[in-house]
Amino acid sequence: MPARSSYDYAVIRVIPRVERQEFINAGVILHCPELGFLGARVDLDPQRLAVLGPHLDLDAVQKHLDLIPLVCAGGDGSGPIGRLGQRERFHWLISPRSTIIQASPVHSGLCTDPAATLDHLFATLVGRPAPPHATIGRKEFS
Repeated sequence: MPARSSYDYAVIRVIPRVERQEFINAGVILHCPELGFLGARVDLDPQRLAVLGPHLDLDAVQKHLDLIPLVCAGGDGSGPIGRLGQRERFHWLISPRSTIIQASPVHSGLCTDPAATLDHLFATLVGRPAPPHATIGRKEFS
C-alpha cells in the first residue's frame, strides 16, 4: 500500500453580496506538497448563482473562476502569479479577500492520489445536486 501524504484544500466560493455572507460553492483547490501536486476544479452553476445574485455579470465571474486552475498549473500562460512556486501559488489563491470570489478556511487530510482526492472533494462539496423532488411512500413526485 502506498504511503499516504498530507494535503490541504479550500473550497472556492462565490459570494454575490459579501455583506450577506450567502455563497455557492464553485470549486476546490488542493495542494499536496509531498507529491508535488497543486490543482483545482471549478464549475459554476449559473442558475443557482442567479438566485442569490441576479445583478452579477455571470460571464465575468466565470472568467475569474477559470483563472484558478491556470494559476494552479503555473507556467507562462498563467500570469505573474503562475510563475511562483506551488506553495506560493496555493497561499495566494487561498488568501482572505473581500471580493465575491473567496476561499473557505483551509482543511487538511491524507491521500495516496491527490488528483483522485480532488475529484472526490469536488463531487462531494461542489457537484450539482440532483433536481429537487419529494418521495412519499413509494410514489415519487417531481
